[in-house]
Amino acid sequence: EAKVFLKGVWPKPEDFEGADSVVIFCNGGGGHIVNKHLDEFDKLMKKGVGAAFLHYGVETVKGRPSEMFIEWIGGHFERFWSVNPHWDADFKTLPDHPTTRGVKPFKIRDEWYYHMRFRPKMENVTPILSAHPSKDTPKRRDGAHSGNPHVRKAVAAGQIQHVGWASDPGNGRGRGFGFTGGHFHKNWKDDNFRKVILNAIVWTAGLEVPTAGVASKTPTAEEMEANQD
Repeated sequence: EAKVFLKGVWPKPEDFEGADSVVIFCNGGGGHIVNKHLDEFDKLMKKGVGAAFLHYGVETVKGRPSEMFIEWIGGHFERFWSVNPHWDADFKTLPDHPTTRGVKPFKIRDEWYYHMRFRPKMENVTPILSAHPSKDTPKRRDGAHSGNPHVRKAVAAGQIQHVGWASDPGNGRGRGFGFTGGHFHKNWKDDNFRKVILNAIVWTAGLEVPTAGVASKTPTAEEMEANQD
């Protein structure tokens, strides 16, 4: 059962009653919808409610919001540290994790943010989708989202970048999942792309992910075009 809230509407307290997981796909940075509800959302996570933050929804601002994001989902997009280029991510191998059940290695173009700010030593954070960005991705001039010396050094050193990850604190807090893709609507038509997110939502809700992953029918062209504004 899902409750859907659109156009920046924050749910009422009663809307969260009985929730197993909260999925957030929204504008990020200083305008992130959660920034004004940190205490309220933290109470949910402390009660064991899960969270999945998608695409721009993984970006917030430094300070208490960024500290909370690391606590909740294990990492976030940090301005002047992370970048947001369009590139073909080739996920050649996948870890043994409930979120990858039934997901086959795949390659897809998206605005894959990378060089995330993660929890120190990746404590209780499992990389789920990881790939090597092309060498040209950090070559844009320095900026809040475009490039910086830190990311150029990482790419030059051949460091693999995690664009999807799972956080399981194991201390009674809810599970968290971060996913930086989702810029191109058409990518939801890809069965592997879609399945890893459906698996992640089920996993953050504390449910058992099926052995073959969460099943869903490939959307038709008409379904993909529906409800676009």
